Amino acid sequence: MLFARDVIPFPGGDNSSDTILGGVHFNLTTLEHWNYTLYSNNTVSNGSWCYLTFERWTADLLLENGTWVNGTKCWSPIDPIGVRAGVGIGFSVLFGLSLVLTLVALGRRWQWYWAIWTIATALISLLTVMDVDRYYLPELPIILTSFFWFLMQMGAMAIVWEAVRHWGSWMERQFIDPDPYALREDDTRSQIEFYLPLVYYLFWWLNFFLIVPRSWTAIQHQRYPEQIINDAAPTATSARFKAAAFMLVICWFLTLASLRTSIKYYRPRNRGIINRVIGFIKFTPMRFKILLPLAAAVPAFQALVAWHFDFSPLKVEGNLPAIYAGGYLPSLLIIYVQAIFGFLNPNEDKELQHQRQERTLQLNNEMGIVPKPTWWKRINGEMVNPNESMRDALVRNVREIQGNKPRPTNPDAIPGGDGGVNNQVRDVEMSPLPSPTYRQQQTPSPTIPSPAYNGKSERRRQERAMQAAAGMLFPQSSSEQASEAARRRAELVMDGPPPPPPPPPAVAVVINTPPPPYPDSTTQERRPSMQTTGSAATSTNQPPQRIRSMLDV
Repeated sequence: MLFARDVIPFPGGDNSSDTILGGVHFNLTTLEHWNYTLYSNNTVSNGSWCYLTFERWTADLLLENGTWVNGTKCWSPIDPIGVRAGVGIGFSVLFGLSLVLTLVALGRRWQWYWAIWTIATALISLLTVMDVDRYYLPELPIILTSFFWFLMQMGAMAIVWEAVRHWGSWMERQFIDPDPYALREDDTRSQIEFYLPLVYYLFWWLNFFLIVPRSWTAIQHQRYPEQIINDAAPTATSARFKAAAFMLVICWFLTLASLRTSIKYYRPRNRGIINRVIGFIKFTPMRFKILLPLAAAVPAFQALVAWHFDFSPLKVEGNLPAIYAGGYLPSLLIIYVQAIFGFLNPNEDKELQHQRQERTLQLNNEMGIVPKPTWWKRINGEMVNPNESMRDALVRNVREIQGNKPRPTNPDAIPGGDGGVNNQVRDVEMSPLPSPTYRQQQTPSPTIPSPAYNGKSERRRQERAMQAAAGMLFPQSSSEQASEAARRRAELVMDGPPPPPPPPPAVAVVINTPPPPYPDSTTQERRPSMQTTGSAATSTNQPPQRIRSMLDV
């Protein structure tokens, strides 16, 4: 309750230098020395200090140095809670309940984060309203409740914007999930969706900078009617507050433009202006049909209080129905609508998985594929172990390609085997190579070894290396290796150069032994011919001809 601030004389006391304030005697000379003045609202002040002068709150003593003993300053919460504070407590309870619902329905979208921001700022603003009523003269609480009220308004607008924008993102995800190339990345749609959020938050932050970074001291100057008219009202209705409200109006129209863009590109198109308007209303979700009018009320009320101070939350004794109905109720309803539809609407990621399953079933029906039940894989040993390693996954894939079924092996037959899941199959690729000690302990294999190549042919050296790698990756049985070696030798004999011709049988009978099959390009010897000539002894005593490689032929 505000009082008229009129200067009144100090009441008389026992003598000319004594005065009585609230039943306590004070030295009038000391009061006048420190330039204290008595006002009609039962306060005494010198411009720097202000103290109450009525009973129960009056100081016990005033020292000569101007110090008040047990004095109560004018800006103290001594009054009971009023109507404004009582209604504010009720709204704070509703906002607190909405915080619980928001946290339960919390998703991965920014609309929920802005909802938490809005609830937090609303609670601070509503709780400080109690001190607005309890303070004998207005001071810091009216500034705090007004400051956080503006932040709450900004958060409510951001909730609606992010809800609309992420609904468009959800429409886009449903388009590109079945076909990643269904939408272009360089068309008008993508440009609008990229730049529109930047433009929106530009005007949103302009609203913030027009309101917050300024001097708020004049708002608390509402201690008497003249001070309200000269200081508080002009500050609360200044050009900056009016321009800030206009920034939120632009933000609301940008939100509407975002919704129109999403409906245009992700919903069936309509021809003609009238059909487009009908289609816009038809394809707008019910949630936005409720949120957009509520969001429009936010900048509308902010513009109203920027022109009319009587309806403003910045006024201590403002119009309470207008303050709570227009200032707090739209933001509260926006949060509750979001929470309710957050429970009703399915999770987007789960819905995408459901759509993928439906597409898979449709494709299987078109191709005549009947998926096997879960128990089929279980009884056939095809169940995938969720804890299997990457190596086991590769082994399982190779086994499925080769058509092999998993079969248990003796862990003692495998070096380091423990009979576990990782040692079920050792006869396919990706099996670990045995250690040198293990190889020494094993008996020689009856398979035909692949000798190391010592020739000069680089091509043959690469072939031998590839054969060795293939043998380790794709092991074969002994019979398969023997047949493969025989096939390889026959192929080399067929493709390689023919053996050198025998010498002409001119003088003696030449006994030639048939040459062995040409094995490969490794170093080997030719069998000399037995000749009965005059130089037979010489030819038999000479060393046999040695072919070092195929390049010497």
